[in-house]
Amino acid sequence: MMTWLFIGLVITILLTPGPTNTLLASAGIHSGFRKSVQLVPAEAIGYFLSISIWGVIIESVSSTVPWLPAVLKLISASYIFYLAVKLWRTSNVATDLNQPAITAKALFAATLLNPKGLLFASAIFPHDAWSNLSAYALHISVFLSLIVPIACFWISIGSVLVSNRVSWLNQCNLQRTASIVLMSFSLPLSYSAITSI
Repeated sequence: MMTWLFIGLVITILLTPGPTNTLLASAGIHSGFRKSVQLVPAEAIGYFLSISIWGVIIESVSSTVPWLPAVLKLISASYIFYLAVKLWRTSNVATDLNQPAITAKALFAATLLNPKGLLFASAIFPHDAWSNLSAYALHISVFLSLIVPIACFWISIGSVLVSNRVSWLNQCNLQRTASIVLMSFSLPLSYSAITSI
């Protein structure tokens, strides 16, 4: 069953600045929206493979190590907390968006190796997604459908941040807002992990 918590967590974590989003924003600056939007499938495939592989590994190991999913969820909650603190602390540090032209291959590799994949598989996707094909199909479909508008947002945001056309829409405000939202998700996730151990 799909929950609003799942959707909220996916949106929040996908919106969080990281390697993939930095590359998308950089692509938007250097190549424009229309050309950069062609990179979105590379991100979707990278996340699809990463989350699916981590999910299968976790499911196969959890039968012999039943406490592993709860511990991974607790580690993931700690990682979300760490991301929240890091985002707040670095909100005034300028992000380097002056990178060479971004290729689909580079974006795919950055997404495949992004630690968010493990976070999604271990803590955000429900445990039954890895043992029930219909639950997996539902959750991965919703996840992949959320990638498209968020990737387009990051492609668009790059040009807005560089042009400074909207004074309140800046890196500092974006990162601090994301930090507060991440912090609010890390607490219930930690509680859920601790109660399931």
